[in-house]
Amino acid sequence: MRTFSTIEGLPIINLSSGNECGHVLDLLFTGRYVTGFVIDQKGWFNHHLFLPLSSVSSFGHDGLMIDSNAKLQPYEKSTNVHPLKLGKKRVQGKPLLTTEGEKIGLVEDVYFSEELGTIIGYEVTDGLLADIVEGRKVIKSKGELTVGEDRAILSI
Repeated sequence: MRTFSTIEGLPIINLSSGNECGHVLDLLFTGRYVTGFVIDQKGWFNHHLFLPLSSVSSFGHDGLMIDSNAKLQPYEKSTNVHPLKLGKKRVQGKPLLTTEGEKIGLVEDVYFSEELGTIIGYEVTDGLLADIVEGRKVIKSKGELTVGEDRAILSI
């Protein structure tokens, strides 16, 4: 199990050539499953790429390994996929509510299983002062996350 913040910014490395293909920029997910990552390529005028989770050979502390650059696809924004950090549809910073209408906090990070791609839980914050005094909370998910324009709703 790992959080997105532990892999954000890590290089994507091609196993066959040893070349770096870019860096992890964002995590994309639908419901309870991670679909892949947004990759920032090297260079000024390059577009972002999409790396499906199934194409990652291994997750290391210093990089993500892939078999081939052919696994990287052009990144196109989709209506049914939610980014964690970037864009108008991002989940980070949105209030997280239970299905009973209780506010848990603001979504800060995602815990997921890299082998299965299943989202295990969400890290939430009540603000900087609460983070310092109490620390952040980890909310385990039992159901799918419903993401709206203004908030996210989770069955716990």
